[in-house]
Amino acid sequence: MIATLEAIYVFAMGACFGSFLNVCIDRWPEGLSVVKPRSRCPKCGHQIKATENIPIVSWLLLRGRCSGCRERISIQYPIVELLVGLLWLAAFLQFGMLFTAFRVAVFATVLLGISITDAKHFLIPDGFTVFGLFFVLLTSFVALYLGQSEPFAGPWDAFIGMCVGAGAISIVGWLGEVWLKRPAMGFGDVTLMAVVGAAVGPTRALLTIFIAAILAPIVLLGVVYPLSARGLADDKGQTELALEASGGWRKRELPFGVFLAPAALIALLCGDAIIAWYLRFSGL
Repeated sequence: MIATLEAIYVFAMGACFGSFLNVCIDRWPEGLSVVKPRSRCPKCGHQIKATENIPIVSWLLLRGRCSGCRERISIQYPIVELLVGLLWLAAFLQFGMLFTAFRVAVFATVLLGISITDAKHFLIPDGFTVFGLFFVLLTSFVALYLGQSEPFAGPWDAFIGMCVGAGAISIVGWLGEVWLKRPAMGFGDVTLMAVVGAAVGPTRALLTIFIAAILAPIVLLGVVYPLSARGLADDKGQTELALEASGGWRKRELPFGVFLAPAALIALLCGDAIIAWYLRFSGL
C-alpha cells in the first residue's frame, strides 16, 4: 500500500514538473520569463485558473479547449505532463526513494525539454543548459557525500566530462561545416554536451555523440522522410511540421539536440554496459 502511494506521489510530482516544463518550452525560445506573467491562453489571453492548471486532468476536463474562447489547447501539454510523470515514476521504480532517482528524473526532464524545443525552434535555450549544468555539478558533490554517485560521474570526472563533451561536439560541428560548406551545428549543442559530459563523464560523453550519430539517420530516414513523402499529415499544422522536418532540416542546421538528448539518457543508464560489451566484442 505504501509503495503504491509513493508511486502515485512520484508520478503526480513528475506531472507537475511536466506542467512547468511546458511553460519553459513555450517561453524560453521567445526570451520570456517563466515566472511572470501567469499562464494564459495564447489566443484570447484568458488567465488560467488554478483549477484549470491541474496536470493532465484539467486538459481532459476541458476537453482540450480554452474555457474562455473555446479554441483548442495543444495536445503537447498533456503529453509532456504524462511523459515527465512516467519518467519520474520509472526513475524511482528503478532506483527507489533515493537521491539518485531524483537526479535521474530531473536530468531526464531537462533532456526532454531540450529535445522538444530544438525540434520545434532549432534552438536550445540557455535556461535548460545553465540550469542543467549547475544541477549536475552541485548534485555531484551532494551524491558524493551521500555515497550515491552511480550512475552519474563523480565531481572530478564531471569537470573533465564537461570539457570533453563540449570540445568533442565542437570538433564534430567544425568538421561538418568544412564538409557541408555551411553551419552544421549550433552553439546550443556545445552547451548541451557540456551538461551531458558533466553528468556522464568523458568516456560516456563520447559514447553519447556516437549514439546520437546512429539515431539521427535512423529517425530521419525511417520516420521523418516517409511521413512527409506519403502525405500522412492530417491537417495544415501537421503538414507544415512534416515539410519543415524534411525540407527545413536539409536547408538549416540539423537539430542535433533532438538526438543528443535521448542518447545522453542511454549513455547515462546503459553506457557502462555498452562500453563493456564493445570491449568484449572487439577483444580489447
